[in-house]
Amino acid sequence: MHEIRRSVCPHDCPSQCALVVTVDDGRVTDVGGDPAHPFTRGVVCGKVHDYAERVYAPTRVLTPLRRVGAKGEGRFEPIGWDAAIDLIARRWQGVIAEWGGEAILPFSYGGTLGLLQYWAGHPLFHALGASQLDRTICVTTAYAGWTATLGTVTGSDAEQMVGSDLVVLWGINASYTHINLMSLVKRARKRGAFIVCIDPYRTQTAKTADLYLQPRPGTDGALALGMMHVLIEEGLVDHEYIHRATLGYGPLAQHVKQYDPERVAAITGLTPEAIVSFARRYGATKASFLRVGIGLSRHDNGGGTCRAIACLPALTGAYAHPSGGALLSSTRAFGLDLAALERRDLMPAPLPRTINMIRLGQALTDPGMSPPVKALYVYNSNPASVVPNQELVLRGLAREDLFTVVHEQHLTDTTDYADIVLPATTSMEHVDLYKSFGHLYLQLAEPVIGPVGESRSNWRVVRLLARAMGLADPHCDPHFSKDEPALIREALASGDPSVAGITYERLKAERSVRLSVGRPYLPFAAGAPTPSGKVEFVSESMARAGLPSLPTYVPLVEGPENEAAARRYPLQCIVPPNRFFLNSSFSQSDKLRRRQRGASVFLHPEDARPRGIADGDAVMVRSARGEARFTATLTDDTRPGLAVIEGIWWSKHQAGGRGVNVITDDRLADMGGGPALHSNLVQVARL
Repeated sequence: MHEIRRSVCPHDCPSQCALVVTVDDGRVTDVGGDPAHPFTRGVVCGKVHDYAERVYAPTRVLTPLRRVGAKGEGRFEPIGWDAAIDLIARRWQGVIAEWGGEAILPFSYGGTLGLLQYWAGHPLFHALGASQLDRTICVTTAYAGWTATLGTVTGSDAEQMVGSDLVVLWGINASYTHINLMSLVKRARKRGAFIVCIDPYRTQTAKTADLYLQPRPGTDGALALGMMHVLIEEGLVDHEYIHRATLGYGPLAQHVKQYDPERVAAITGLTPEAIVSFARRYGATKASFLRVGIGLSRHDNGGGTCRAIACLPALTGAYAHPSGGALLSSTRAFGLDLAALERRDLMPAPLPRTINMIRLGQALTDPGMSPPVKALYVYNSNPASVVPNQELVLRGLAREDLFTVVHEQHLTDTTDYADIVLPATTSMEHVDLYKSFGHLYLQLAEPVIGPVGESRSNWRVVRLLARAMGLADPHCDPHFSKDEPALIREALASGDPSVAGITYERLKAERSVRLSVGRPYLPFAAGAPTPSGKVEFVSESMARAGLPSLPTYVPLVEGPENEAAARRYPLQCIVPPNRFFLNSSFSQSDKLRRRQRGASVFLHPEDARPRGIADGDAVMVRSARGEARFTATLTDDTRPGLAVIEGIWWSKHQAGGRGVNVITDDRLADMGGGPALHSNLVQVARL
């Protein structure tokens, strides 16, 4: 039977593409974009177009597995579902009896952005009294900085960009990570918009811009402050908007006098003329739209950077323009009742401890951890590949006294260390509700095929585990007896105006529904949901947290200013996404790995020459944490002094058996508990 069905891309991308799936005789044969979706308009990236390969890959886990070899070897034998669930429950009960619930640690993140499957495990582990996981590896630093200025994490509607006269793509390689945004950029340019890209290396997106600015990594905040200096000194600000909608303009104007173009040029590596020219263009254009990426927040000073950038549209009044403003993420425009899915009320008192996921290696190896982590449950993530300070993470995962369960679609680096592997469904095989962090459409996806092999969704496995742990007893909370439609209805029943009129039935009929917010969507036209009700240039909450009350540039902990470290490791290294992988997802694909042509480090010829490195040479990249092998690619798309390593390759697919995160540190950024993944100093040597 030949059928065409609709679905949604589940991956950690702001586009959240609507999909059209071809199914022949119960098997996915083709995946394309849905042309009927108002935002994604039929566009879909190459890796998702080949999604059938992911569904039926030879690495797909098809049945529960039990370890038979040493940890790290990835040797398993089949075990039935009943036996697997019984074994997990018995081991957890033993851990709780001896050590307490905190000795169990769940580990999950953005392997799916579907709300049901993302939040599925939270109620279970809350009810068990397990350690809480601080899920900070991606956005928390950026969100903390944005919130300090604007009180929430939302921004102007990306669709409004089409009417803009100036589009600034700041720290976002949309050609790789947000392909639908590029469609909007092209439409804006066709209308006459001027396109600016700001990025420390010349990405594919940067190559399409009218103006490309290449600051040193971690100096974007200084650039924003330098722009403020020019805007204020030259009278390019909107005093009417400032007066009615902002707080602290006077102190800010005094503060940014120190960020003159000459000083900022010395920090950023840009010329004073380039800084002034860009600031003047920005100040002279009311219909200016800043699309800000998350990557620039993954520095020691990343929160402060996002805070500073968020101030710029307030100075020019662009937040009040129908085609202006800024967008970091639209996530909190969706007024869903996520508390109904998370169920924090199930936790015991006092609340269990919190462990930051960035420091998983420390948590698993610290002899002073009390109680020690004795059981680890991994879903929606691949920590052996994605968590920084990889050597420490792997040392922890290798502990024989650590009982590790991994619920996964594929045999990853992390499953190699598991005691039990449970087969997980893909998005093609389960129900889920999707909100985007790049647009304003809520979407429902239902299964287009049945589960492959014996795979089960996160929610179905959680229900099995809850029953085995005695949490599904009729006298306990009824949460674990609910089906997916019931959970969706609860999430929609928030009473928030943004979801007014949006029901499960409507989503089932229409699949995609825009939030009940205005067109244009201008959340900061009259102020912001901060304590003062205004866009806050001065933040008392920052001051109380021991951070600067005004946007301030702070040098990197691990950067060129650290002269002692830079003498040993003279190159800055950033680790942005590549075109064919998404975090560590899709690394299982033979086809996509071939397209990527191996794990590479991009070097400027000026840095390669004195090291005797030629294009295509095998090299070792070393940091204070460890070393990993790559192939050198010489290009002037980087700047001198910068090494760029794109994407996360599974260690099992990389020469030497170690991936890029052996280089990165588990140091936390300035706010939000997020990582400083891009603040690395390295040395590169020819092998």
